[in-house]
Amino acid sequence: MTTILVTGGTGTLGRLVTERLRADGHEVRVLSRHTQPYAVDLREGGAGLDAALSGVATVVHCASSPRGGDEQAADHLIAAARRAGAGHLVYISIVGVDRVPFGYYRSKLAVERRIEESGLGWTVLRATQFHDLLVTLFQGLSRPPLMAVPARVADQPVEVAEVADRLAELAVGAPAGRVPDMAGPEVRSFDSLARSYLRATGRRRAVANVPLLGRTYRAFRAGGHLAPDRAVGKVTFEEYLTRRFGQADQAGRVE
Repeated sequence: MTTILVTGGTGTLGRLVTERLRADGHEVRVLSRHTQPYAVDLREGGAGLDAALSGVATVVHCASSPRGGDEQAADHLIAAARRAGAGHLVYISIVGVDRVPFGYYRSKLAVERRIEESGLGWTVLRATQFHDLLVTLFQGLSRPPLMAVPARVADQPVEVAEVADRLAELAVGAPAGRVPDMAGPEVRSFDSLARSYLRATGRRRAVANVPLLGRTYRAFRAGGHLAPDRAVGKVTFEEYLTRRFGQADQAGRVE
C-alpha cells in the first residue's frame, strides 16, 4: 500500500480523509502544526517537513487558512515534495476561485497555479462550501436579535464526508489534473438556509436580507461560487442539521 501524507490532517476535512485512507490499508502520515511526530508549520517549512515527506508517494494537501499564508505554505510543500521524489500532489480548492474576487479565493487560485507549474503529478478538486462552514457562519450571525444575511445570494453546501471520500479516491489514483467540481445537491438562498438553521437549533430570530456593495458581493450574487451542473452531493442541509442538532418540534424546541 502507498504511504500518503495528509496536510491539515486533524482538520474537518483532513481528519476524514485520513480515516478513509487508513481504513483502506494505506500508511497515512498526518501533518499539522501541533500533532506529533509531524508537527510542522507549512508557512515556515524546515527539516521537519522533509522528514514528514521522506518515503511518501502521495500528498493530499488539505491545510489552509483564511488568515493568510497559503501561498508560502504551498511553496514550501512543493519544494519538499520535489526533494522527496513524491509523485502525486492532490489539492482541495473551492468552486469559484477563478470567478469571485474574494481575497481567500484568490489565494487558493494562486496555490492551484503553483501546483500546476510544480513539475509534480497533480490533481485539483474544487468543492462548494461545507455544511459545517455555513453553520459556523450562522452561529455568528444569529447572536443579535436580528439575523442579517446577504440579499440575493445563494449557496450550494456539500457534505464534508462526501468530499473526503472523493479526495481519498483521487489520492490512490493516478494524477488527473483538474477534475470535475463537486457541489451539494441543492442551490438555496441564504435566507432559506438561515431559516433552516434557526428551526433546527430552536432559535427565534428575525431574518433580514441586506444588500451589500462591491465586486465580491456582485460575484457571489451572480453565482460565481456555485456549480449547479455538478450537484453530485447527496446529503441536504436539512439532513445535516438533523444529524447535528436533532429534530426541532413545531414550537422551535430541539429534541
